[in-house]
Amino acid sequence: MRFDLNDEQRAIKDAIREVCDARASRGEGAETDGAFWSELAKSGWTQMAVPQEFGGQGSGLLELSLVLEEMGRALVGGAYLGHAAAAVLIAASGDEQQRPRWLPGLATADGRAALGQAHNGGALLVDASGAALAVIAGPETAAVLDPVPGALNEAASLDVTRTLHRVESAGAERLRGDVDRGLDRAEVLLAAELVGVAQRAMELAVEHASNRQQFGRPIGAYQAVSHRCADMLVQVESARSAVLSAAWTADHEPEQLPFAASVAKVTAASAAWQVAAASLQVHGGMGFTWEYPIHRYLRRAAAGARLLRSVDHHLDRIADQNGLGAEAVAAGAVQPAYAVP
Repeated sequence: MRFDLNDEQRAIKDAIREVCDARASRGEGAETDGAFWSELAKSGWTQMAVPQEFGGQGSGLLELSLVLEEMGRALVGGAYLGHAAAAVLIAASGDEQQRPRWLPGLATADGRAALGQAHNGGALLVDASGAALAVIAGPETAAVLDPVPGALNEAASLDVTRTLHRVESAGAERLRGDVDRGLDRAEVLLAAELVGVAQRAMELAVEHASNRQQFGRPIGAYQAVSHRCADMLVQVESARSAVLSAAWTADHEPEQLPFAASVAKVTAASAAWQVAAASLQVHGGMGFTWEYPIHRYLRRAAAGARLLRSVDHHLDRIADQNGLGAEAVAAGAVQPAYAVP
């Protein structure tokens, strides 16, 4: 396994950061993400998740993860994440009839897929306005809703940078391939976005700690603040390593992906929430105001951790894969942490 990016991968990361920074410099937000999607499509970014045999670029999951990390850092809406996750789900979980039916359309500039989550007999779609189709994911199933209804009912969203739409999923067609493999690949992309959220939250904290003066010194000079920022760095880099490892595993050792994907989701979700919460504390009273952006990162962290399969699901999965599941505890093979010897 490589523990560093090659020149091509660094170029991808630098290029998409320039695109996202340009969006931010124009003051654009969720309300203009339709125009941003068009810009990405014209430049070929939207074709990365589609295999070459269906007209896409067939990029590896590692390259896609680099793109999603920068999207998370810039708090880009859910259009790109939904499209990429839906494409990898269909490519990995669709059968020989389903892949040729849907993937070629996703490689075109006008074709876009959204990601949804099964919820109370229906589904919640993320930023589905303008999407041609949607992939609705459950804990163990995935289905394609084609087409997405023209009239979408908006639902309340914790993440103010994204819109949720509630739809009926009765007409969705189940993907008939290896659904677990597809869900794992989509989880890695989501985890990569959460790493970007943590990265930017840390940067905001360090910037504020360097500039804010108390008693004639930057607050970052005080150990209580500097140690907290150092802890943020450890969490961000640990999460990034877990995600890159999972993405590399998906591309080169897919049989090991279930464990790696669960570790990536748990680590990234924890880092995004804890770093964003710590960053808010570093900002003090300013951080608790609606106008300051740190609450958006906290909201994205909380919402992202709940998208697809939960952190608890992945923790149980990691335990099961290591022989530490509930069955092993019940059989006496492993004692719970609170047990008296």
